[in-house]
Amino acid sequence: MPTSYLPYEPDQDLLLPHSLREWLPADHLAHYISETVDTLDLGTFYARYEDGGPRNQPFHPAMMVKVLVYGYATGVFSSRKIAKKLHEDVAFRVLAAGNFPKHRTICDFRALHLKELAELFVQVVKLARECGLVSLGTIAVDGTKLKANASKHKAMSYQRMQGAEVELQGQIKALLARAARADQSEANDAELDLPAEIARREQRLAVIRAAQARLQQRQREADGERGRTPDDQEPGAGGGPRKAGPAFKRPFGEPLPKAQDNFTDPDSRIMKSSAGFEQCYNGQTAVDAQAQIIVAAELTQCASDSGQLPKMIASLERNVGAAAAVVLADAGYRNEAALAQLAESAPGTQLIVALGREGKRRVSMDGAALPLTAAMAVKLDTPEGRKRYRRRKAIVEPPNAWIKQVLGFRQFSLRGVHKVRCEFQLVCAALNLRRMATLVP
Repeated sequence: MPTSYLPYEPDQDLLLPHSLREWLPADHLAHYISETVDTLDLGTFYARYEDGGPRNQPFHPAMMVKVLVYGYATGVFSSRKIAKKLHEDVAFRVLAAGNFPKHRTICDFRALHLKELAELFVQVVKLARECGLVSLGTIAVDGTKLKANASKHKAMSYQRMQGAEVELQGQIKALLARAARADQSEANDAELDLPAEIARREQRLAVIRAAQARLQQRQREADGERGRTPDDQEPGAGGGPRKAGPAFKRPFGEPLPKAQDNFTDPDSRIMKSSAGFEQCYNGQTAVDAQAQIIVAAELTQCASDSGQLPKMIASLERNVGAAAAVVLADAGYRNEAALAQLAESAPGTQLIVALGREGKRRVSMDGAALPLTAAMAVKLDTPEGRKRYRRRKAIVEPPNAWIKQVLGFRQFSLRGVHKVRCEFQLVCAALNLRRMATLVP
């Protein structure tokens, strides 16, 4: 007796089309993102199209936002991959509802509305608090290094720039001399497009000089913060007597020979990450302990976390509209000036900042020079202080790992610190929505 199978007719056409919502389970992430985005305020997105007229019909902003947010929440960050998913992935097709924007349209929409997309992060945080997922009882702060959209091999040190500048100037001079006698030696010389060679070297020289100017400006700002002035003199400079004051190894505004600048993304910096030294940005996250929702997301060009704690607490209060009861941070945030600033700006928040690596205690502490740090050491020596700080790692480090492991976001798609900061907030908003879809019935 032949085996009986369930009907299978791949060439059978459907008499009536199915409902798009029936293609996915009722608890699918795409449904949650679609319904959540419908509750958010998208007025700034619509405002850009108010004067477009009836004949100019762009794709609906709500649809574009849903597709982009779902893409980031599922690890699809490339506009080309999103455009491909709109044809091949059921969830993307449900969100797009029969629309198929090209990859260029998706890329342009993200670039045009990047600031508005980043501002959705604050709305998602407030929505999470309304759902009871944010209590502001205990907040943990930490930083994570994320690769920039640039290669470290496209960076050059200040010392190498000076040598390359001299070398290019010599090559340009030699090519100009060769062009001057081209008529006389044209028969004997190999074919060479002299104008193109000169233009290529001049363009390279302009790029190097621009990088030198950025390094010098950066160094001038750093020297100014240290209290130096432009009239500081290097010992023995100019053959005249040095002005009264401490001796400086470098003139004002002169970068260190090893100072580097990247030609692809000048705002990125060389930082040490788990993969070694790379062109990176330092993403800062503040995570609520109740449901591990990211309540503040900022980004800095500095590899060190020192001095970032006041900015994170201010961002947290600005996003949520209330102060946290307890804030936990590791030893990277230890900074006497930051603790003094927070004593005035956030007096109602209890700070617990480690003074060293876990398991290693400081033997001595100068209470006269570092009174707030000494008081923090006393707080950490109490059973209550140790008990509170012990929770830090389990609160803040999993969301940072989810960004890299679950979402797969390890490198920014955009360049420039302002664009990268907005993209980081979009990633955190997508992670929050993914977390909320799991926790909220």
